[in-house]
Amino acid sequence: MMQQAQDFLDESEAIYALVSDLSDARMEQETGFKSWTINAILRHLHIWNMAAYWSLTEPERFHAFFREAMGGMKGQTSMRFFESDYLGGLSGAELVKTWRDFYQKMAPEFGAADPSMRVEWAGPSMSVRSSITARLMENWSHAQAIYDVLGLSRENTDRIRNIVMIGLNTYGWTFKVNGEEAPEPVPFLKLTTPSGAVWELGDDNTAERIEGLAEEFCQVVTQTRNIADTGLHVTGPNATRWMEIAQCFAGGAEKPPAPGTRSIKSG
Repeated sequence: MMQQAQDFLDESEAIYALVSDLSDARMEQETGFKSWTINAILRHLHIWNMAAYWSLTEPERFHAFFREAMGGMKGQTSMRFFESDYLGGLSGAELVKTWRDFYQKMAPEFGAADPSMRVEWAGPSMSVRSSITARLMENWSHAQAIYDVLGLSRENTDRIRNIVMIGLNTYGWTFKVNGEEAPEPVPFLKLTTPSGAVWELGDDNTAERIEGLAEEFCQVVTQTRNIADTGLHVTGPNATRWMEIAQCFAGGAEKPPAPGTRSIKSG
């Protein structure tokens, strides 16, 4: 199986272990992500997993779904309600089972496909490898809100390298979506992995660099943490501005969470 597809499957299974024993009442608990419940987050992950799968296996079905989705939602709030309506209010244990059954079917299909084949998406088409990597990133980032509301520290693995690379590769996108010119040079990354190894990415530069934990870099570029709430060491104006507005996902410009507003719930 393509490594990125295996990583997506493994990350999904980690999330399943997190939610599989939650009561229906707990699944309705609001998280720190725009007050979405755990149910709402899983519905979101499931629907866009389905969309990615259809883009690979049934492009016309993907286009029909996407037209319906764009007509049925405007912004994060209406997205949540559209997704609930589309799934008939699916929730709790039934939602967990449906979501898991689907991603377990989906991962091998991506894993066996030509990694370089182009598939459709909301914006430009992308490779199969990029598509499943994007699903990994979305699942990983949205799951952070579930870990937080359950008061659990996440135990990451080195598969987050996929997210680090998306973060680095969307340096220019971050500035473009915010109406700014991307400044050069791109900062050098020196990140410590969950396993203790060190990833050095880009051209070594003493003036523009970001150093620290890889998982905290991932949290910033996916907007699950404000840079002020991490221990990342940021040097240079390019790196500083990037970390202030970092956004590795598609769509319009989104503001990162305010300092102190996204954290592990205590008590």
